Amino acid sequence: MASEFKKKLFWRAVVAEFLAMTLFIFISIGSALGFHYPIKSNQTTGAVQDNVKVSLAFGLSIATMAQSVGHISGAHLNPAVTLGLLLSCQISVLRAIMYIIAQCVGAIVATAILSGITSSLPDNSLGLNALAPGVNSGQGLGIEIIGTLQLVLCVLATTDRRRRDLGGSGPLAIGFSVALGHLLAIDYTGCGINPARSFGSSVITHNFQDHWIFWVGPFIGAALAVLIYDFILAPRSSDLTDRVKVWTSGQVEEYDLDADDINSRDQDFPITHSLEVTKEVKERDPPC
Repeated sequence: MASEFKKKLFWRAVVAEFLAMTLFIFISIGSALGFHYPIKSNQTTGAVQDNVKVSLAFGLSIATMAQSVGHISGAHLNPAVTLGLLLSCQISVLRAIMYIIAQCVGAIVATAILSGITSSLPDNSLGLNALAPGVNSGQGLGIEIIGTLQLVLCVLATTDRRRRDLGGSGPLAIGFSVALGHLLAIDYTGCGINPARSFGSSVITHNFQDHWIFWVGPFIGAALAVLIYDFILAPRSSDLTDRVKVWTSGQVEEYDLDADDINSRDQDFPITHSLEVTKEVKERDPPC
């Protein structure tokens, strides 16, 4: 873990998570707030939120950021995804902690900027997640669990280096999964499925009512996704005791590569490199 801490590539990855998270939150929540405009006499025009527009904004922004920084940090952009990859023994504890901190700080910065830009809006919620009338905490928790489970399951499956059937765009597939989660959850909880995204809005608005749901739900969903994928759908052949060593050592063989080597950018869970890895496996071990 100490050796990983000293690597420039490690800190580049942390910075990439922060920058990408800032852009992701600004674009996605900014699109959700846009329906309030134009404002006349300090009142909105009576327009209603377009859930499809917001869902696509979240999904496409994730896909764009994944394509942009996936080769640097893996483009987790979500503490639930980071937890899922940690439990799947693909990143170290240190990396997981630093990523989650970077993601939360990025969300706070983006929401603060949006607060200044949209300051003319009355009762501006800044995308605050909240339970809809008629939805209790247990029901909201269930929605967050299911929405996050399908997302993390998609991440694990799309970026599985053992697969030989991958085609198309990994980032886009994950982006569609994010959009799908929003199409499900917006009307119930405002759709968290990303604790950092929920945290940024709560910090800036100073409103933490039912906030625990948007951490506990996604984390449970992520853990269930790992359990389902790694132990039921696609069990890994390596011994679990060997795999958990990654928690302390990190993926040292990747970080030891020269910084100028393009392969050094193939970090932990390289969304953008999954297709190249699959191609290399096919060439090395062609099917019978």
